[in-house]
Amino acid sequence: MSICDLDVMRRMIRLCDDGWQQGWHERNGGNLTYRMTEEEVAEARPYFDAQPRPWVNMGVTGKNLAGAYFIATGSGKYFRNVMPDPEDSLCIVEINGAGDSYRIVWGLVNGGRPTSEFPSHFMNHSVRCEATGGACRVIYHAHPANLIAMTYVLPLTDRDFTRELWRSATECPVVFPGGVGVVGWMVPGGAQIALATCEKMKEFDAAVWAHHGLFVSGPDFDTAFGLMHTIEKSAEIWVKAHSVGMPIRQTIEDADLIAIAEEFGVSLRRDFLGDA
Repeated sequence: MSICDLDVMRRMIRLCDDGWQQGWHERNGGNLTYRMTEEEVAEARPYFDAQPRPWVNMGVTGKNLAGAYFIATGSGKYFRNVMPDPEDSLCIVEINGAGDSYRIVWGLVNGGRPTSEFPSHFMNHSVRCEATGGACRVIYHAHPANLIAMTYVLPLTDRDFTRELWRSATECPVVFPGGVGVVGWMVPGGAQIALATCEKMKEFDAAVWAHHGLFVSGPDFDTAFGLMHTIEKSAEIWVKAHSVGMPIRQTIEDADLIAIAEEFGVSLRRDFLGDA
């Protein structure tokens, strides 16, 4: 028995491998963090380092996450290596009582630190935790190519992206009835993009990063991966339909979107419907 046999670790490792198999994680692209439950921390604690590593100030504060533990992918690590060597690629970090620093308590056995996007993940965990009453536990960032392609041709607005994605695949209004947010291009890893994403994640489960990728949240690994997968599949359909050189003759209309929402009992964001 090792820590990697724990259910939470197996699910973390599986999502990393699923994302790699989809082609969303070239080189060391993308990152994943998970806020552990108290029960999961208790199960993992016997495998923690005898001596935790030094505290590292994040430069951001999330008081509602003080004392929390996160599983995170490592900075510069490749998603393709998580499955064969999780102890080198992943880590568990503890957040201090002030909610502004972390220390590694397990993993990254060959050295390193959590993803360079960890402060951004942490801030968005804080926002999504508050917005969902503590339900949200996963933040996942990947580079799905078709969605990125859309950011070069569509207006970079929440409404434009949401409408095109909803209208490209029938399940989209059910999977993300609140729509998606869009963040214009910014230098990755910095405070500016972290703050801009936090603003979007106050009202959306997912944020498009123009010319860069997608940032999604969810209560568990399956939901977060499913959201990423659904958005990218819809983007793929949109890109293919607009690449065949023929005019779009029919689509899912607003009345159809409303009918889907009513049938499945979801609350569709109505201000994204109708003429702009």
